[in-house]
Amino acid sequence: MTTTDLGLPALGGLAGVPTAEGKQSAKEYKSDQEVRWCPGCGDYIVLNAVQSFVPTLGLRRENIVFISGIGCSSRFPYYMNTYGMHSIHGRAPSIATGLATSRPDLSVWVVTGDGDALSIGGNHLIHALRRNVNLKILLFNNRIYGLTKGQYSPTSEVGKVTKSTPVGSLDHPFNPVSLALGAEASFVARTIDSDRKHVTETLRAAAEHRGSALVEIYQNCPIYNDGAFDVLKDNDEKQRRIIPLRHGEPVVFGPEDERCGVVRDSDGDLRVAKLSEVDERDVVVHDAEREDPSLAFALSRLGGQDLNPTVTGIFRATRRPTYDDLARAQVAEAQQSSPPDLQALLTGRDTWTI
Repeated sequence: MTTTDLGLPALGGLAGVPTAEGKQSAKEYKSDQEVRWCPGCGDYIVLNAVQSFVPTLGLRRENIVFISGIGCSSRFPYYMNTYGMHSIHGRAPSIATGLATSRPDLSVWVVTGDGDALSIGGNHLIHALRRNVNLKILLFNNRIYGLTKGQYSPTSEVGKVTKSTPVGSLDHPFNPVSLALGAEASFVARTIDSDRKHVTETLRAAAEHRGSALVEIYQNCPIYNDGAFDVLKDNDEKQRRIIPLRHGEPVVFGPEDERCGVVRDSDGDLRVAKLSEVDERDVVVHDAEREDPSLAFALSRLGGQDLNPTVTGIFRATRRPTYDDLARAQVAEAQQSSPPDLQALLTGRDTWTI
């Protein structure tokens, strides 16, 4: 069995998609369009990572599709030399569902933002996830509305001062990973734009997963929310704050002199404790393949708006039938048991009078 760089088995997300002949390069996946994001935007890192690792999947470019909604991140399809669609606000998962269901020969990706996916697109997102449609959803989270010039978003912190909340936001923010796990997505992960290696490893694991895969990417907006994730990029702070998940390994983190681990309290809750103060056998061992999502959900609840701590990596990667595979099988069965008869449909008795 082959495994991903994060220790998980490759689950066959690319099954049925035609492969390319010969080796491909990142240059082949760069379109002729000028990349028009603000200097310093985290979108550049994600774009470069995708353009670099997609050629290694061995797929034909004409069998890869990127679909986006509305927002800064939604310009993504223009910059990929594949097929793509810049669709409508919040509806990218719905369009992608139709495409994935009707075209099993395609690798279908959704690129969206915290506003696009979690506000107007909230229901479209959760239903694509619960159905386990074979989609790879990249959710760029910069905690702000960037394209419309700096209003607070569904992931902005309580008290966030913006153009639309001049005395501070009153809304409690979404935790996208918790939301996806609550919708029982079969693959859920989080990464940070500044760690290109981790971004690439996480996206590769998502690509190799068959089913709904959501990857939340913490991404900096240098114009309207600059420095939102700086504490996770500072060399000292990130060691103290970032809890990396690796399947089958104890959940530990921190510098050597302040090593910490995640343990379970007597009431069942998870908490962070210094390893010097607990028995290391009590440290939780991460199991991304666990069918029950409760442990993954509990890990997603560690920390808060201040990003202390912040859990990254793959929270969940489980196997279950995909919506599109089941739908195609159902159609094939119906056609076999009762072959379609267009003439009978046209001359049938199911009529009505207006």
